[in-house]
Amino acid sequence: MEFLYEYGLFFAKTLTFVVAIAIIVGVVAGAATVKGKPKKGQLSVTDLTEQYQTMAEEFQQQLLGKKAFKQWQKAQSKNKTSVKPKLFVVDFNGSMDAREAESLREEVTAILAVATKEDEVLLRLESGGGVVHGYGLAASQLDRLRQQQINLTVAIDKVAASGGYMMACIGNTILAAPFAIVGSIGVIAQIPNFNKLLKKHDVDFEQFTAGEFKRTITLFGENTNKGRQKFQQELEDTHVLFKQFVQQHRPQLDIDTVATGEHWFGHQALPLNLIDTIQTSDDYVLAQMPQRHVFQVKYQLRKGLAEKVGMGSAGIVSHWWQKLIQHAWLR
Repeated sequence: MEFLYEYGLFFAKTLTFVVAIAIIVGVVAGAATVKGKPKKGQLSVTDLTEQYQTMAEEFQQQLLGKKAFKQWQKAQSKNKTSVKPKLFVVDFNGSMDAREAESLREEVTAILAVATKEDEVLLRLESGGGVVHGYGLAASQLDRLRQQQINLTVAIDKVAASGGYMMACIGNTILAAPFAIVGSIGVIAQIPNFNKLLKKHDVDFEQFTAGEFKRTITLFGENTNKGRQKFQQELEDTHVLFKQFVQQHRPQLDIDTVATGEHWFGHQALPLNLIDTIQTSDDYVLAQMPQRHVFQVKYQLRKGLAEKVGMGSAGIVSHWWQKLIQHAWLR
């Protein structure tokens, strides 16, 4: 009887766990299929000048005597009365598909709504590149600033290569840290082919297309020399467009020298005209503080209900799974 009781208790817990999972999956699926409600985000603006002044004031209060500190405060008050042009700081940490372009679009739109020609935008860019169409869109968002004659400075602290450099070259001025990775003006594509493995196991793969070059290279079929040549030509055509784009925005470049797919460190990129100055974004912001009011602009997409429930359900599933395992092993 004790065995039946223990088994019944374990079965009840297992059934509860399964039902809970079913409910969670249903809620997630229902939330994910809701249409007509676009994902919203929130724009935040942080006064970096105020943060810097507060930090400096707290530090000076520790260093100076009361009399000297009051004199310093009076001097700072006089500087606050003047109206200064603005520096808008935007961050772009790019992924492979450049999905961050969605937030960049909103940030640029917000800046254009208030900026004047005396203002400036600093893009702190970090990206090793990715898909052509994604980074092409991100670069187009930056070009909106140039079209409105808003000065754009791009700072590369770690890396801006391939698609990242496609974005960087839009800037009026490009800064880079001494060992930041810059360049990689090239195009790459690589895919595995499992055709020989399928043949070895007597597995047929059939693919139907309309149009001679609808599919040039395939994962599972047998690739032809003609298909390979066509695919290579497409890569070459993309590379030509990439070089033309960079040359248009950086006419001082010897494009044939730098568009080999190679990358360089910041101090090597300077004599090649890939960048304009060796400087970190931190030093640039501090240098701009006396003559500009600095704001950080950030647009963050809000997580949808499906994402929130999904994250919560993952924690619930993990908790109860551990409980069930513990019960099974301890008994």
